[in-house]
Amino acid sequence: MTLYLVIALVIALIILVALAYNALVKARQLARAGWADVDVQLKRRSDLIPQLVITVKGYAQHERGLFTDIVDRRNAASTAGDVADTRASAERALGQSTRKLLALAEDYPDLKANENFLGLQDELSETEDKIEMARRFYNGAVRQLNTRIETFPVNILAGPFGFKAAPYFQIDASDRAVPSVPEI
Repeated sequence: MTLYLVIALVIALIILVALAYNALVKARQLARAGWADVDVQLKRRSDLIPQLVITVKGYAQHERGLFTDIVDRRNAASTAGDVADTRASAERALGQSTRKLLALAEDYPDLKANENFLGLQDELSETEDKIEMARRFYNGAVRQLNTRIETFPVNILAGPFGFKAAPYFQIDASDRAVPSVPEI
């Protein structure tokens, strides 16, 4: 009788390990899919920026430093790789330069009325919204993965099976700062 009990316990343990492992794999795949969604939207933004720069260049020839900065930051973001922390830092810098480029339009009324610029501005704005949604999804998937990895008894299995906590896609402290508005 005890032999059957031992066999039943071993089978139950194997089933529990398999279920825990499969849950970890599912959570890791969800985080990877979330990162892929972020990457697609970042690529879309990266593809829009040269068109926007070309459109603005015709109106603001003396802003060459800003254009060079945007191109440099875009190239840095494109070559940052798939490490979330490194890529997030490069993308934050690119986003800051892109916001400066869009703010430049305020100084050029003809540019603000240009249909091509307005279309690109709308597309970029829409892409930024999609990036934000993709970041939220990715961070939710990372939270789920990290919670599973750190929760008992799955945490006993996570390390030996090679599961590691994933980094969140976080904003920079400068992005949290409240912008200063000049007094009128």
